[in-house]
Amino acid sequence: MRTVRLHARLLALFLCLLGVGSVLWQVLVQEIPLSDSEVDPVWIVDARIEFQGEDNSPVKLEMYVPSGKGEFVTLSESFVGNKYGINVSTHNGNRLATWSTRRAAGKQVLYYRLVLARRFVVERGPASSPQFRPSEPLEGAERAAAEALLGPIRERSADIQTFVSETIATVNDDTNDSVRLLLAGDRSVEQRTRVVEMLLSAAHVPVEQVHVLRLSGQSVSPEMWLRSFNGESWLYLNPLTAEQGLPEQSIVWWTGSDPLVQVEGASLPRLQFSVHRSEMSTIQMARNVQPLQQRVFWGLSLYDLPLESQKTFRIIMMIPLGVLLILMLRNLVGVETLGTFTPVLVALAFRETDLIWGIFLFTVVTALGLSLRSYLDHLRLQLLPRLSVVLTFVVVVITLISVFGHRLGLERGLSVALFPMVILTMVIERLSIVWEERGGLHSMKVALGTLLAATLAHLLMIRPDLTYFFFTFPGALLVVVSVMLLMGHYRGYRLSELRRFRALTKD
Repeated sequence: MRTVRLHARLLALFLCLLGVGSVLWQVLVQEIPLSDSEVDPVWIVDARIEFQGEDNSPVKLEMYVPSGKGEFVTLSESFVGNKYGINVSTHNGNRLATWSTRRAAGKQVLYYRLVLARRFVVERGPASSPQFRPSEPLEGAERAAAEALLGPIRERSADIQTFVSETIATVNDDTNDSVRLLLAGDRSVEQRTRVVEMLLSAAHVPVEQVHVLRLSGQSVSPEMWLRSFNGESWLYLNPLTAEQGLPEQSIVWWTGSDPLVQVEGASLPRLQFSVHRSEMSTIQMARNVQPLQQRVFWGLSLYDLPLESQKTFRIIMMIPLGVLLILMLRNLVGVETLGTFTPVLVALAFRETDLIWGIFLFTVVTALGLSLRSYLDHLRLQLLPRLSVVLTFVVVVITLISVFGHRLGLERGLSVALFPMVILTMVIERLSIVWEERGGLHSMKVALGTLLAATLAHLLMIRPDLTYFFFTFPGALLVVVSVMLLMGHYRGYRLSELRRFRALTKD
């Protein structure tokens, strides 16, 4: 016996650890929220492109769009253009969206929308990029100026990061004659960036332009930054201030020196960005990310089922919890019911009628059924004919209640037809047997215990937070099974028995 108990306890421990482990894996690895009320911020970026078509001529417009790599994950993106075809391709390591149409005249407006979030970002492998860059050909005064600037930069730097920072700081020193020569009177950000690239190229340091869009702040337009590869990761630097690291809540829109938008067959476009921050349910966000990232959990989860099947399984997944409650009421408290599963089935029926109507129907139909069952005993019918008569009587009573409820304007009474008639029939039959064997008082006690257990189970099984938890984390049912296994060897007193035998403890 001890070996059997040890076996059961070890099995319960294993199932409990397995269930808790599956929940922790979903929460920590898959980042599934524990509550359906949890929300996360999302950023909605809109780009509006406006231009004038010319004489119904063909138009092709190209615009770089984000690649989806970095600290943000793309939830969705939309390309809107009336009578325009859209194609997305890769060009120089960037994603290039192309709108095209056969004829375009007058004002044309195209839209691009991007929805971003910081959750569910997939960790990517180590970055890689060339660590050597051939120098650009320089001659005459430009070559002399570049050599004059690179010497002090090398003296004041120790690695690629400090070398690039010193180069940017030097180019932004307007008092340096060599810098003024290379700028040639143009002090714009673009020209300073070109000079920085030229000096780094002469030193064989790889660097490229990146265009960054801030998701927070006053101005909403791409900013030019520089980035260099140090052999392990990318180093991002501001070409004006040598600030290191990308700004908070910003994304790299595209890389390189090409313009963001190019158009053929129309006037130069006007581009306007707008950023709006909102919130989204975390569970809905995860379901949006699932088809994009093909996460293992979501591909095997109940959320992958059709919506109608999901509604059914939201009910089914709560049945073991209701059974566990009935088990505790019977084995620990001592509530007498008609078996373990009958109260759970009655609790499921309460979902169709609501609790108050369900209790009323259970009481009325059961009382009338018991009266009929008592009358049928005098006829000495066999079991099957007797059950058939009781079932037909239950159908008639339910039909009458539905008709009268409709007449009285109680539309809830129309859902009575969904009340499980077979369950009520079996309840009536089993209560009548208890009445014959142990008397009417005990039969009433069992009926009240069944109704109480069904009511508590119903209130437990309709809780939205528990429904979400067990539907999203089905592995938690293994913990419920482990508790059932432990209760299977409980041989102690029930609470009702402690009250019953309290006289024995007076001495």
